[in-house]
This record gives sequence, C-alpha cells and structure tokens, in this order.
Amino acid sequence: MAHTADRGHPVHNPDIVGFTEAELNETPIKPRWNSLGPGIVAAATGVGAADLVATLTAGSRYGYMLLWAVVLGVIFKIVLVEGVGRWYLSTGKTIFQGWRQLGSWTSWYFGPYILIWGFVYGATAMSSTAIPLAALFPAVDSKVFAIAAGLIGLALVWLNKYGLIEKLMTALIGVMFVTVLISAALTAPNVGEILSGLVPRIPSGDPQVMFYVLGLAGGVGGTITLGAYAYWLREKGWNVPKYMKVMKFDNATSYVLTGIFVIATMIMGVELLHSAGLAISSGDKGLVDVGNVLAERYGQVWSYVFLIGFFAASFSSLLGVWHGVSLMFADFWTNFRRPADELDQDDAPSLASKPARFYLLWLSILPMSLLFLDRPIFLILLYGTLGALFMPFLAVTLLFLNNRKDVPVQHRNGWIRNILLALTAAVFVAIGVNELIKALQPVLGG
Repeated sequence: MAHTADRGHPVHNPDIVGFTEAELNETPIKPRWNSLGPGIVAAATGVGAADLVATLTAGSRYGYMLLWAVVLGVIFKIVLVEGVGRWYLSTGKTIFQGWRQLGSWTSWYFGPYILIWGFVYGATAMSSTAIPLAALFPAVDSKVFAIAAGLIGLALVWLNKYGLIEKLMTALIGVMFVTVLISAALTAPNVGEILSGLVPRIPSGDPQVMFYVLGLAGGVGGTITLGAYAYWLREKGWNVPKYMKVMKFDNATSYVLTGIFVIATMIMGVELLHSAGLAISSGDKGLVDVGNVLAERYGQVWSYVFLIGFFAASFSSLLGVWHGVSLMFADFWTNFRRPADELDQDDAPSLASKPARFYLLWLSILPMSLLFLDRPIFLILLYGTLGALFMPFLAVTLLFLNNRKDVPVQHRNGWIRNILLALTAAVFVAIGVNELIKALQPVLGG
C-alpha cells in the first residue's frame, strides 16, 4: 500500500494504487487530547509576526468591530486544512500529486512560486525572529540574531527528526500562547464589547477597512504551509484512512487554539492602543512598540514577557517552513516530470533527500544576502503576486480534488463541505484579487 513506499528513495510500484477496501474500512482510531501534533505544527507555522501586527493594527483602528473576521478566518483554515488531510488519508497521494492530476499547469505555477517564496520568506523569517531578540539584547546587532536563527533552524531540520521538531514547536506555541494570553488579560478587557465584535459589521466611511477584513479572514495561520499539512501527517505516521478522525480533531483543535491566540492579540490592540489613540510602526517592528507600551503601563517585565512570545511566534514559523515546505519542494522536484497517471501513491522523498536538502539551503543560506541589501523590488513584486494566488489556488483545487472519482465515496466532499469550500474559495479569490492589486501597484503607478 501507499504507506509502504520508501520515503528516502521513492520507487514507483505499479501494483500499489490507493488503499484497499480493508484499509478504508478499518476501525478509526479515536482522538485524544494527546493526539495533537501535525495541526499544532501547521498552526504554529502559519501564525507569525506579520499576523500579530495585522491583528494589533486592526484592533487599534477599529476596536472589536472586526473580531468576526478573525473567527471567519479560523473556519476557513479548518475547512482548507481538513481538505488537504482528507485528500491524503483517503487516496494515499500527496497534495502535489493531486495537483499534477489536474494538469501540468499546476507545476508551472507552483515551481516558480515555491522558489521565489522561499528566497524572500527566508530573509523575512530570519529578520522577524531577530527583532524581539535585538529588543531584549540591544548590544547585539540584529543581523547576528537573524543569521543565527536561520542556521539553528537549518541544523535542527537537517537532523530529519520530525518528533523533535513537533516537540520544539509545541513548546514554542505554548510559550507564545501563554505570554500573549497573560498580556491580554493584564489589560482587563471589556467582555461585553468583545462579544459584540462577533456580530458581522463593517465601519462605514473608511476606504481601507476591506483591506483589514480580508487580511484578518485570510491571515489567521498560513499560506503555502497549509498545503504542507499532509506531509506532516506522513512524518507523524498518520498515513492510512483509520487516522481520519484523529486528523480532523487535530486540525480543528489546533486552529481553534490559534483563533483564541489571535483574539488575545486583538484584545491587546484594542485595550493598549485603540483606547489610548496610539499607532504602531508598520511591519514586525510594530511588536516592539507594543512591548514598549506594556512596559510603560505595567512595568518592564511585561515588555520582556511579550517579546519572548513574539520570538516564539517568529521562530516557530521559521522552523515549520524550513521543515514542511522543504518536504513539499522535494515532492515537486521528484515528481513534476513524471506522467500524472503514474502519481498514484505517496512516494515523495524524505528530508534526507537531495531536493529537500537543496531547498533547506535555499531557504536559509541564500536569503542572508537580502539581510544586507535593500530588498529587490522585482522580487518583492513577484513574491506578492504569486503569493496572492496561492490560497485561491489551494481552495479551488481542493474543490476539484475531493470530488474526484478516485476519492472513496465516504470521503468525498458532500454538499455541506462543497458549500463551505466554495465559500472559502470565493473569499480567497476576493482576497487574492485584493492582494494582487496591492502587489502590482508599483507597476500600475499606484
């Protein structure tokens, strides 16, 4: 069966196609609280400093009025990631192998995207991890922290031990969760106002409000990393249909926890910034501003607590990308030249493979040059353009993949999932168009 493929040296076995009836009907494993794993990795990877800044800024501008958009974003991510996991556990094929079956055009989009995204994201992730460390230890140049973060991430992932990465990321998300929740609780938020924010409303007269609505709905936890979920399932050993219930529990619980974390971030935006009429810097440096406000209000120690949470959020994203997206690239590189009808089993290579090792170096070593240069505008333009298209690409392709005849009947979408996925796809197409216009503004003269 699909799970017997040697992940280190993939060999196509023509006798293996999908799962047997016995495997499809095997007694499902019951979820437990200690079942969490790949979902925590996916959620921790997706929530980085950029999400925190966007949420804080939205809270500082609009109070709790856009809280409903955060909740909507969590629902969208649960629907998308469940679709990725269900495709893998019902067919035995990776998401990239599924895309290839929709046509070679998917590779022509995904190949350039994963290379450009990795190069720009590598520098962004290292810089983002360095900012809170530089605020905590101002005597050290932030570039030193950035390079160290990239190299430590490279070394940890190079070991090819998923269990180690999962434990580290669970610890980091624990730190990030506790520090931000404590920081939010410090501000003594108004519960009535928070609940009123769950009613969908859009402030009138502000042309920028839709940018924030779309950002909150689209930015709660991930872009390309949502597609990496199935690779983490495989690394965990959840690679046959009996893990379907465990996967659904893992995914839903992890993103609900993410939602609570993002809501706590919005509370800080409202109670610390909105109430005092304060604005924060754009980009990751805005989080240092929040640390300064906490220090002024509640004492220096709370600034340190928040900055430690900011570091945990940034470094967990870096680790997750170094791990999961390297696995995605290895699958792409190994399989994009093969005929689509041959891609009928999970024979994607492991992190020990040459393509995965190449991409790990691509993520961590080459982008260090961007730490010393002004970011090339053309690269940023491509990054923004291709990135805007990824979430619509994932949502629309899942709508097709999980309705295909090669998905066992009991695991196809059904009308409720089709409606949810179609709604998610429609919203992400709208977000994508919005992001595309924003990314192309330098060219369009905006």
